[in-house]
Amino acid sequence: MIRSLLFASCLCLASASAWAQESAAPVGNAESGHQLTFTCQGCHGVTGYKNAYPNYHVPKIGGQAAPYLVNALTEYQQGSRKHPTMQAQAESFSAQDIADIAAYLSSLK
Repeated sequence: MIRSLLFASCLCLASASAWAQESAAPVGNAESGHQLTFTCQGCHGVTGYKNAYPNYHVPKIGGQAAPYLVNALTEYQQGSRKHPTMQAQAESFSAQDIADIAAYLSSLK
């Protein structure tokens, strides 16, 4: 009986630990993020740029708060934000890539 309780307790702790590791957001690395943002500059780095069709305003992303950038890229990745180019870009990123991109972009003035 005691062995069963001990085993069950160990299983609960192990699964709680695994859940905590999976749910923890990765810490961004700005240096790695810099390497991932070269494509972003094609639209977001041009002052006053708008897409021809459909006519979207291209927001400034340099200096934005990291949590905002993480949320935006994650929402594009999941399809809850709609923009074909951004969805395609975001789908290619891992959670670590997104954290790195946000760390770099948020560090810009």
